Amino acid sequence: MTGADTAKSVQSDAAIERAKDSLSRNGRSFAWAARFLGQQVGADAAMLYSFCRILDDLADGDIAGGPKRLTAIRTGLLDNAPQRDPALTEFWPVMQRCDVPPEPLIHLLDGLLMDQKPVRLETETDLIRYAYHVAGAVGLLMCPVLGCTSRIAEPFAIDMGIAMQLTNIARDVREDAEMGRRYLPAEWVGDLEPQAILKASRTASEPHHDTITNGTRRLLVLADSYYESGARGLCYLPVRAHLSIGIAGMVYRAIGVKLRKHGLNWAGPRTITSKSEKLAASFTALPSVMQRARRRTIAHDSRLHAALTGYVR
Repeated sequence: MTGADTAKSVQSDAAIERAKDSLSRNGRSFAWAARFLGQQVGADAAMLYSFCRILDDLADGDIAGGPKRLTAIRTGLLDNAPQRDPALTEFWPVMQRCDVPPEPLIHLLDGLLMDQKPVRLETETDLIRYAYHVAGAVGLLMCPVLGCTSRIAEPFAIDMGIAMQLTNIARDVREDAEMGRRYLPAEWVGDLEPQAILKASRTASEPHHDTITNGTRRLLVLADSYYESGARGLCYLPVRAHLSIGIAGMVYRAIGVKLRKHGLNWAGPRTITSKSEKLAASFTALPSVMQRARRRTIAHDSRLHAALTGYVR
């Protein structure tokens, strides 16, 4: 029996519980939205989240052996050999059962491996490509996990992931600089080094503070265009998934709303949303579900993927 055959076994209850715990501890916005999925889909979505979280922690150095393990997982996907890494072995049954394609997962790994080198993005195109790699690709992974079989949904799923990643970058400008990364493109903010961003975070009177604030504003404006596209494609999902992902999108978008409300204070404490703010954002997703039947003729705006030529179909 091959390693791949062994990994086709039914997901263990212990693995599912670990995944749900990871989701509740590390992904509060997603955990809130996952409540609206059924038991099996919710478990599979939690497994996907947990696996992606492990990959992210490997990339950020929170788990030992990061680059080596990321490369091993990538090789395991290419060789149909999940035994190359325990995290891949544990996630493999979900890939098999839901028919999750390996290509977007490989794209995700490529993005995380980019983060192992000094990150200094140059252009908005670079920014969109990076956001696709580390989050838009996750949107593609979510489609089969959520039971979506329509290929029409895929570009919209990519856009929802890109929007969330742009929000992440806006929220974490200072934290990313502490890790030696600058995702704000140079064509927006100049060739700032991460140390210059950290220095600018000390007070609003520091040089470059306003430049970074303006860059953060541009991130959120750009994110809004992708949120709007992602929301238009929710009608292609099963109804419970439509509600869940709609809520996740609105709750995540609320982070940007709160950032704006607080004057785009990128240098201050990390922006998070309260339970009441999550609840309020959740209600804004309901009209989309009620109108889903009349929205199935919506075409995707290909201009949003101009930067992704050669990356996605």
